[in-house]
This record gives sequence, structure tokens and C-alpha cells, in this order.
Amino acid sequence: MTQPLDKIRLTEFSHGGGCGCKIAPAVLSELLASTPVRGLPEALMVGTETADDAAVYRLNATQALVATTDFFMPIVDDPYDFGRIAATNAISDVYAMGAQPIFALAVLGMPLEKLPVAAIRKILEGGASVCATAGIPVAGGHSIDTLEPIYGLVALGLVHPDRVKRNNSARAGDLLVLGKPLGIGILSAALKKGRLSDAGYGEMLNWTTRLNTPGVALAGMPGVHALTDVTGFGLAGHLLEICRGSRVGAELVFSALPVIEQALALAKQGVATGASERNWTGYGHDVAIAGNTPDWVRTLITDPQTSGGLLVACAAQEEDRVLAEFAGQGFGAARTIGRLVEGPARIKLT
Repeated sequence: MTQPLDKIRLTEFSHGGGCGCKIAPAVLSELLASTPVRGLPEALMVGTETADDAAVYRLNATQALVATTDFFMPIVDDPYDFGRIAATNAISDVYAMGAQPIFALAVLGMPLEKLPVAAIRKILEGGASVCATAGIPVAGGHSIDTLEPIYGLVALGLVHPDRVKRNNSARAGDLLVLGKPLGIGILSAALKKGRLSDAGYGEMLNWTTRLNTPGVALAGMPGVHALTDVTGFGLAGHLLEICRGSRVGAELVFSALPVIEQALALAKQGVATGASERNWTGYGHDVAIAGNTPDWVRTLITDPQTSGGLLVACAAQEEDRVLAEFAGQGFGAARTIGRLVEGPARIKLT
């Protein structure tokens, strides 16, 4: 039996939310390792080989098609906000490859016996509003009747083949710049527990609905060597993907990490998502943290980010230009958080 729209709490219908729904890193690696790769066309510039943000297919000498899909269960209760967050998150993968989005397709699964049509319509309207901000249409999609609410997009974009930014082309000596503050997973966990303030919810919406548009300009900077976005595997997980693909190590400075203020306070109180622990189980053996470091530090670097920030690996001489680009597009929280070094694909947190 469906509930009235004003009584709907979307998170009650799902066992997880946002990018915290991702399959654990260790399980995903096992699944992909057993999937055969055959007959890849020469025009396929980026596939599954380095766990990059999107597939890239060269169309001609001046155009490459970027294609990705991303969807998840509700991270917030408001249907319109859920649609906005899911759409922003999906389009982020296009920006993370340096591409300009061109159109999207909706991916929708809804428990029709539980949710009123009005709530589902609000989800779609929220997603469409973000696509309008990105300057693209929702040109179609697919919907099914499911046990839990699911929404997201197939997002497509175009980029010059020479400007594609991969996650495996970073270099030792590169600086690491993070475009958005951490803590979205912690805020979502607090929301479910009824411990998130109105100001905290506002901060959550502020960052999860902010399109990562600097990716297009960053793609044009020769000194930007690698680019990805930080989502369900947390900062440490997505940085390790850069390290493994590029065969370098990383040094992070914890005091330099941008963190949402209320998320930091909640982390110190022990608030965390289950996905954070799964992330640590999957890759913690490749992260070196001093033995006397409090647990909340680990929580922050493994916290699953929904619609998280761009993570940039750039030459030192490009740092000011990268930070200026972020600031000029409304990402004043962007910070230089560490550097890449020669050595095995491990992270050292100091």
C-alpha cells in the first residue's frame, strides 16, 4: 500500500544509500578478475583495465565518446533531492574523464506498491533539473518495478582524444588536489540515525548536487596528468586506483584534507557507514597509518562519498592554476592534500 507523499521517507525503503551501496572493493576485484576480456576494438581508448570512471571510444581524430552509468538507492528522504544527488553523481564520471556531457538516459527501479507516483515523479524532476543545469537533455531511459528504490543515469559526453584524463597516467612528484570536502557518508549515516542538523543537511546537499564542471578545463591543462572522482570507495580507495594504474605511491597529509565541519565532529563521536569498514577490509593493507592514530581518521579516508570531488594529480608548477580553476567555479574548499612518490602502490598518511 502506497504512503502519502508528505509521509514518505525514502531511506526507509533501502538497506543502503548513495555510493555506499557499491559492492565491496575486494568482491568487485574478484568479479572483474574472472570476467574474460576478448576482442577489444582498437578505438576503445579506456575500458575496464584500470577501474577508470567511464569508458572512452574514439570516434575520429577530434572526438571521443565518453560513456558511463551510475545509480543507487536513496541517500536522503526527499524524492526531489534524491533525484538531484543521483544525477549529479552520475554526470561526475563524464567530467572526471575531462569530457563535456551531451545527453543522459534515466535508469529507474521503483517499488510501485509502496511509493506514490507523485514521489517517483519528484525523483525524475530532480534528476532532470540537474541535467538542465549541465545543459543536457534526458533523452530516454528504462524503468522496472523493484523491491527498493533505485535511480541514476547513463551519461554520455564528448572530449578530444588528446584531452582524455585517465586514472593511470599520474607521475611520481605530482601533487594531489581534492576538489570537494570529505564526509558525505558520515552525514548520511547521521541522517538515518536522526542526528544530522538542518545545517548539516544543507551542507550535504550543497556538495552532492554541485556538478564537477572544473573537469573540462582541467583536461586542457598539460600539467594535469591524471583525474578521477572520489565516490564509494572513499578517498583512499580511489587514490589507490591511481597509484596502482600509474605504478606510484602516495603520501597524504591528514591536516590538509578538506572535511565538512559537522562530519568531522560526527566522526569523532563514532558515526560511520558500514561501507567505510568494508572499504578498509578491502584495501587497508595498502594504507600505512601510525598505530596511535584515532579510528575516526581511518573513517574519514574510507568514508564513501556520494557525488564526491575530483581528485587531480598534477605537476607542481600547475598547482596554482588548478586551485584557481576550482575556486573560480565555486569550489573554494579545494585543497592540495599530498603528493605521489616513487615506490609501490601504497598510501602513507602523516
